[in-house]
Amino acid sequence: MARYDYSVINSPEIDRLAELCKEEFPIEPSLYTEFDVKRGLRDLNGKGVLAGLTHIGNVVASKMVDGQSVPCDGKLYYRGVDVEALVEGFAKDDRPGFEETAYLLLFGQLPDKKQLEDFSQLLADLRYLPSVFTRDVIMKAPSDNMMNTLAKCVLALYSYDQMANDISIPNVLRQCLSLISLFPLISVYGYQAYNFKAGESLIIHQPNPKLSTAENILYMLRADSQFTPLEAKLLDLALVLHAEHGGGNNSTFTVHVVSSSGTDTYSAIAAALGSLKGPKHGGANIKVCQMFDDLMAHVSDWEDEDALRAYLRSLLHKEGFDHSGLIYGMGHAVYSISDPRARVFKGFVRKLSVEKGREREFELYDRVERLASEVISEERRIYKGVCANVDFYSGFVYRMLGLPSELYTPIFAIARIAGWSAHRIEELINSNKIIRPAYKAIDDPRPYIALADR
Repeated sequence: MARYDYSVINSPEIDRLAELCKEEFPIEPSLYTEFDVKRGLRDLNGKGVLAGLTHIGNVVASKMVDGQSVPCDGKLYYRGVDVEALVEGFAKDDRPGFEETAYLLLFGQLPDKKQLEDFSQLLADLRYLPSVFTRDVIMKAPSDNMMNTLAKCVLALYSYDQMANDISIPNVLRQCLSLISLFPLISVYGYQAYNFKAGESLIIHQPNPKLSTAENILYMLRADSQFTPLEAKLLDLALVLHAEHGGGNNSTFTVHVVSSSGTDTYSAIAAALGSLKGPKHGGANIKVCQMFDDLMAHVSDWEDEDALRAYLRSLLHKEGFDHSGLIYGMGHAVYSISDPRARVFKGFVRKLSVEKGREREFELYDRVERLASEVISEERRIYKGVCANVDFYSGFVYRMLGLPSELYTPIFAIARIAGWSAHRIEELINSNKIIRPAYKAIDDPRPYIALADR
């Protein structure tokens, strides 16, 4: 595939202009305080500025005690239903939970057995791509980043939809259900196309209509289409725990912002994908895995807590790994005591580590989780506690499942499209104003100077 010839660009001139940007764009930090600007739409304590109302997801990290808000163990609710109770329900019945979760998020009710069967069948019926789409869109010009592949394909699907611009609720629901069904196909096929370009064999399995979303991901991805019940259960659980996280997370807020303009579904979801791609949002679990690779290369005795503490301190001091000063997988914008998603995930992760013969590695994760919280508290002045977030364990799970790292963030998207869809519908039903926060200009007016006088 032909690539743009960057040698035609006058690099010194681009560099000079970039330096101009660096000189002219910085804003004095004290001005944010002077004008009471909530940077990142957060107050000084890191709490999000209230920008909307939602029925869909509720993230709880504090409770009122004697009239004061104090941190508590995190809770996550989908349509008022505690996620931990939701997981316990389908785990007890030993059945997949993502389809039930998507139904709950979209329609506000837990489905009965018949409703769940009908909904699962509807998703299976929608799980197909136009006849030449795989060849003409996915296979041509494959990307080395599957999030870009997803975004490209979502925008391309606009051209295959005769009612692409219709934002009536029935049509938007049809489009959203189609995207929920298609995201696994596009993600897996995009990865296969990228592998084929790299010289690997091309394997394209049609989805099995009798399998769940999680089962189909493993079925389509693996050459022999085989997987164990526990493998499917862990991937399904990952989808459930990533499906929704309130209206304020970056990608979901993007859906609200873009949907408020009245644009089409494909544009709104493509924008959300661009947001989720960022390493500060959906790409964090890859960083966790890379960090643990580095840790294992530098600490030979995984039970030596002093050595582990020293390594973690080196990360905070920007002396180790990627010199970012971060311990990836630790900390969250909202949760401080515990992230309920990580809490739920952890018990199942232990079971999978036993099946895969990787208990020792799990114990390392468990040990680092405990020590990292202590080290961060000792080294940093923080206004709230620090806990492991869901990304701390999700990458480890995907590795044990043998999933390629290129699909880690797309799996997040495969789950979150359910939440995005619900939020898009909610925005279209309730909003009649475009979302437009204010930005204060800080430059004084100045006269125009004619070109000859400059």
